[in-house]
Amino acid sequence: MFNKFVTTLNKKMSHVNVIGSGFSGLSSACYLSKQGNTVSVFEKNNSIGGRARKFTEKGFVFDMGPSWYWMPDIFERFFSDFGKTSADYYSLEKLSPSFQIFFKDQAPLIVPAELDQLYELFESIELGSSKKLKTFLKEGELKYNVAMASLIYKPALSWLEYATVDVISGALKSDLFKSMSSYIRSFFKDERLITLMEFPVIFLGAMPDKIPALYSLMNYSAFSAGTWYPKGGMFEIINAMHELALLLVVKFNLNSPIDKIVVDKKTAIGLSAGKQFYANDAVIASADYHHVEQNLLEENQRNYKKDYWNKRTMAPSCLIFYLGINKRIKNLLHHNLFFDTDFNTHASEIYNNPKWPNDPLFYVCAPSKTDTSVAPEGMENIFILIPLAVGLNESEEIHETYFSKVMTRLEKITGETIKDHVVYKKSYCTQDFISDYNAFKGNAYGLANTLKQTAVFKPSLRNKKINNLFYTGQLTVPGPGVPPSIISGKIAANEAAKYLNQFILNS
Repeated sequence: MFNKFVTTLNKKMSHVNVIGSGFSGLSSACYLSKQGNTVSVFEKNNSIGGRARKFTEKGFVFDMGPSWYWMPDIFERFFSDFGKTSADYYSLEKLSPSFQIFFKDQAPLIVPAELDQLYELFESIELGSSKKLKTFLKEGELKYNVAMASLIYKPALSWLEYATVDVISGALKSDLFKSMSSYIRSFFKDERLITLMEFPVIFLGAMPDKIPALYSLMNYSAFSAGTWYPKGGMFEIINAMHELALLLVVKFNLNSPIDKIVVDKKTAIGLSAGKQFYANDAVIASADYHHVEQNLLEENQRNYKKDYWNKRTMAPSCLIFYLGINKRIKNLLHHNLFFDTDFNTHASEIYNNPKWPNDPLFYVCAPSKTDTSVAPEGMENIFILIPLAVGLNESEEIHETYFSKVMTRLEKITGETIKDHVVYKKSYCTQDFISDYNAFKGNAYGLANTLKQTAVFKPSLRNKKINNLFYTGQLTVPGPGVPPSIISGKIAANEAAKYLNQFILNS
């Protein structure tokens, strides 16, 4: 039964405080409790979930952040570590078609859920490309297996972790030093197919020519495992992890922003929140790494100086519109990507010459196409996301300008009148990310996964000056995204456990 998975040791119980209740914080809390520790989670907001919170207005239920359920095996691996499955908590539906991409003056590319149909689609666009796709995905499978077995679950504290024959051999076969852009173009020529293959790396926060070809493993997972949706919304994953944490006797403290990590010599002895002090034997910081270092620690206790952070390549921020529409909209799927303007121009306005984009690409999620529970009957729940450079100045006037831009294009492409049917609208942008999550420069996705910011080159999972402070989340290993954040929580918990076991032996 479940209890056998909870470690019960005849020893002194260690107390761990976790800052933040997003995916990585919940993950680390669960693993640490399973290992026999007393765990408390501190969340600054009035609800758990971090960037994956939800809110309800006028009968519409909005996921505030992540909307793609990829790499289902990572979620199953997490739950199986506790003798559970995702089905114990939520119901998954495989989306078919998976998603669609709109282009200028061309029919949309509707991406099927089944591989044989995907091969047919490729072949219909570019002769011979189905065979090339099979080779591409076979190589992606090799990379995925190498990454899962030998790379992604490592704490990346030293290059020696990777100094094994299997890892080195796998890395050499993973095109680590080739860019995704050149790698994809060695297989395909049609720009629509190139866009389809490049788009998943947008989640990694950099141009395809800056992302290592290792990450074609994302294409393999997306196309072979499919795109899924947890009924009720992505927040159901947070609910599941929260329920599991409660079963593991994790304590949650909402509306509890941390003021300071209290350090005695080289040991974090507790957290200060308001006028309260919460003692601990170790701390897991799942909050924004930069915020923790610059605001919760003294200068001599930090891993990195301000200059370090200013030199990092950040993944984008975004402008989001949460919309309730009082009618159903034709020609939209659950996931819709609008590449009807120039990708390189928009990307340059994010990374090379940061400014508000002239004609941005954007993404539309319509979960009500799959799930009638997220909108009133006969209505549509719409989430529109425009990727942006971090650190931009913003205002309601700018938000309205971009709302008009995307609505004009959305109405043209779908052939529907939409703007006049909006019965609820909320915008969310860089200042909201800063206010709600203390996000560095208002980032939405963390650090870009460039080669120079991979593995050991990422901000360290361990504080080098405080023995029992560990970091987790999208600004450390393994990187941005929901599955990596869950993995990050496990890695941080394991590193904390090593310290705590040694601490107990010496006490």
